[in-house]
Amino acid sequence: MLAYYFKLAVRSFRRNRALSALMVLAIALGIGTAMTMLTVLHNLSGDPVPTRSNVLYHPQVDPRPANLEGADPEPPDDLTWQDALNLYALPGASQRTLTSSNWLPMRADVENSPLTMVTTRAATADLFEMFDIHFIHGAAWSQREDDDRAQVVVLTRTLNDRLFNGANSVGRNLVIATRNFRVVGVIDDWNPRPRFHDVNSGAFARPEQMYLPFFTWMELPQDYGYGPMRCWSRGGGGGHDPKTPDCSWVQFWVRLDSATQAAGYLRMLENYSVQQQQLGRFQRAPNVRLRNVIDWLDHKRVIPATVRMQTWIAFGVLLVCLVNAVGLLIAKFLRKSGEIGVRRALGASRRAIFLQCLTESGLVGLIGGLAGLPLAWLGLWLVRQQPMSYAGSVQLDLPMLAVALPLAVCSAVLAGVWPAWRAAGVSPALQVKSS
Repeated sequence: MLAYYFKLAVRSFRRNRALSALMVLAIALGIGTAMTMLTVLHNLSGDPVPTRSNVLYHPQVDPRPANLEGADPEPPDDLTWQDALNLYALPGASQRTLTSSNWLPMRADVENSPLTMVTTRAATADLFEMFDIHFIHGAAWSQREDDDRAQVVVLTRTLNDRLFNGANSVGRNLVIATRNFRVVGVIDDWNPRPRFHDVNSGAFARPEQMYLPFFTWMELPQDYGYGPMRCWSRGGGGGHDPKTPDCSWVQFWVRLDSATQAAGYLRMLENYSVQQQQLGRFQRAPNVRLRNVIDWLDHKRVIPATVRMQTWIAFGVLLVCLVNAVGLLIAKFLRKSGEIGVRRALGASRRAIFLQCLTESGLVGLIGGLAGLPLAWLGLWLVRQQPMSYAGSVQLDLPMLAVALPLAVCSAVLAGVWPAWRAAGVSPALQVKSS
């Protein structure tokens, strides 16, 4: 029976082409607009590290003065130098990493190699396995190399292509901030969106191009900063002294493989805060947090408010388009009153007429959805031309393609409910008599 209804819908579509085209255009415009912003929202709110997000946690402690005016009840996002060292030395986590970033001057250790500034991430050895970063050449440095302040470096594929034409560069040398470094590995380009590990540097900023051991990086001539530094002393302190006690800047992540392990680590953070309070370093009662990746991103609200607002506006446009489609469907179905009356007189039930009209609405939605996809691609292209940090990463992926057509069909069917109900209520006697 559904095939028969579909056949009638195709005939009706061909018979009233102008009216059908207007309905398709209304649905296409609504779907194109809604899918553009829904895709942007989807891209920005995805899981940046799906294989690890439920076991990676971001610890926070609160070393701020008790009388700090206007203090946020939340502890600082990052750690001070002393707390970073202390927490890094604590047991309880399967893996842990200290990390931060800056720009460093770099050139290849060959004659006439140009000096260039490169975005750099400093980290301890566990970072690569913790964050599921894949190597294409070599491997990460070891914990012993961390401890020995080894001058080694890991490159990204992009930087390796630029410096060594994509060849295996393991064992080659670079001069970084006047020091000689040996390449030990090359990773595939890694750019999680959002950048969960360093949202204060920009949740959708460009990725770093090379990675250095954290403690080796600390011993470089530091005229280049230490990433985002938040200070609470009156002087703002710390600009060139990362070890000042009143500035937080070190990002710290731990891997906790079970809820029991996470609960135990949280208790350890509380005990650590009590201990530091007894030593006179902390003035506040224990104020700690331990959030996994998704909770951390939710807390930081990494999705721009404008994107959420524009998404609501886009669905408002879809609603307006559907209201227009309702009017056009009513006009189309009522123009077929004579045909509907004859079918009713021949024994068709109201239910059959209702389903026939909904099938026709669904066909309009299907065609409108197909026509809306190019409009969504155009909308996303326009988004990518905007000067926003997240613009370059916005793409219409398979999940969004799978959403587009069902959304169009369901929207059109819902828009067709009232017109179909009106059409099913046509009196057969009056229509047959008037004809």
